[in-house]
Amino acid sequence: MNSDHHVILRVVSKALIPVIALFGFYVQFHGDFGPGGGFQAGVIMAVAIILYSLIFGIAAAMRAITPGFVRGLAALGFLLFAGVGVWALIQGGDYLDYDALLGEEPGGHHGQHLGIMLVELGVLFAVSGSLVSIFYAFAGRVSEIRDEDW
Repeated sequence: MNSDHHVILRVVSKALIPVIALFGFYVQFHGDFGPGGGFQAGVIMAVAIILYSLIFGIAAAMRAITPGFVRGLAALGFLLFAGVGVWALIQGGDYLDYDALLGEEPGGHHGQHLGIMLVELGVLFAVSGSLVSIFYAFAGRVSEIRDEDW
């Protein structure tokens, strides 16, 4: 098959993928003030990577964003989320008690902002890393199937 067969899809996706990623960042950082947050942003970021792999091939996607990086990103997200809770415990508060993060008196809100941003960032990393890892696992299995197997 001619490689120019999907030229329109390739051109359009090259323009759309950065916009999708930018929208994911918007959803991430707008989550403090309205609908959105880490989970939704993680799904949107994973969609950008999955779209890339569907258009340009799974091998190209795995070269651009390696499976090891994706698994590390998911692990970092879980560790960041849990680490915020453990840090609050170390500071004398309850698990994920954001007021205790900066050692503030009750009623201070700087720890709230920091805690929410860190937890939501951890959720973003964990969700996007997990979804792309699952996609890579399924797509890798499908790419191993030869035409004779059908």
